[in-house]
Amino acid sequence: MFGGASIKIDKDLLEKVKKFAKMAGYSSPEEFVTHALEKEIAKLEESDSEDEIKEKLKGLGYIS
Repeated sequence: MFGGASIKIDKDLLEKVKKFAKMAGYSSPEEFVTHALEKEIAKLEESDSEDEIKEKLKGLGYIS
């Protein structure tokens, strides 16, 4: 998974990933997660500043 890298993910979230990856037609949960991360990173890369990125991450609940 993830090019040999290992990432821990909550069991309940993993089940959701599997469910929605299948529903959306992805070939695997890994492909779904990769696509979701690429989309989120692209949004962050479009931000004007580090402060704007931090605010977005706060809004998403990733940092406080």
